[in-house]
Amino acid sequence: MKEVMEQSSDKVLENALANGVDLMNFMTKFQWDKAKYPTSLPLSSLADIINKEVSQVEAELKSRAAAYKNVKASLENLEHKLDGSLQTCSLNDVVRKEDLVVSEYLTTLLVVVARYLQWERTYESLSEFVVPRSSRKLYENREEGVFSVTLFKRAVCEFRAKAQESNFLMLWCIIYVPLSLSQGIFVRWLKVNFSEVFVAWIHLKALRVFVESVLRYGLPVNYQALLMQTDRKHSKKLKKELASLFVHLDPTASITDVSCDIPGLCQQEYFSYICFHISTNVLDIS
Repeated sequence: MKEVMEQSSDKVLENALANGVDLMNFMTKFQWDKAKYPTSLPLSSLADIINKEVSQVEAELKSRAAAYKNVKASLENLEHKLDGSLQTCSLNDVVRKEDLVVSEYLTTLLVVVARYLQWERTYESLSEFVVPRSSRKLYENREEGVFSVTLFKRAVCEFRAKAQESNFLMLWCIIYVPLSLSQGIFVRWLKVNFSEVFVAWIHLKALRVFVESVLRYGLPVNYQALLMQTDRKHSKKLKKELASLFVHLDPTASITDVSCDIPGLCQQEYFSYICFHISTNVLDIS
């Protein structure tokens, strides 16, 4: 179980990239994207662009997640053990992705055939658009078997009708394999849009550092932004050292009983310097 979780975590971190590089590498080499967020625009417009971009991703994420959840729920409702009829049981453990041909013109159907029927001798005659010798036996029990057959999509209705006339039961393969296909598409979408959102988030952090500095220390702009890497064990000590080093910038920050009327800003968050936390560990975001 531990090994499975570690492998899953490694897979997540492997795909958690920003502009094609790991998050820490992106952070240490960060440069403002002037093409995407023109610095000639007012700060409020830049913030609106970022917020709109992230909101669109969030809305699509909810839609895609709901669709994936529905597919998964539908498949779970079909789950039965293979000791029942092949007409009603799930074929998830029988049908593999490589058993199917799905292209612009071709598709693969599944057929349940009683053992006394001559499927392999007759399936090519059910339509002239069947791919010759494309049928494969995927599973068989004492009463019936599951066969695949590949044909042109234009002939699916014709083939289905003639198969039923011959007492062959047609199953739409799409019923049994959408989860793995949908999962792959969903994961690829997540990978691309994680990068987009993380990049937008870092730009928003940089924008906020600038705005907060102007609000705190005024004009003209004469500030230096730095990226400092630490961990939970040493972050408290680092903050204390920084507070001591920059206490002259805002002496009130060192007063423990100082009250603050700024909404959302508590005593623990107020320093003599501007500081924002950025976590690059996607498995440990709190």
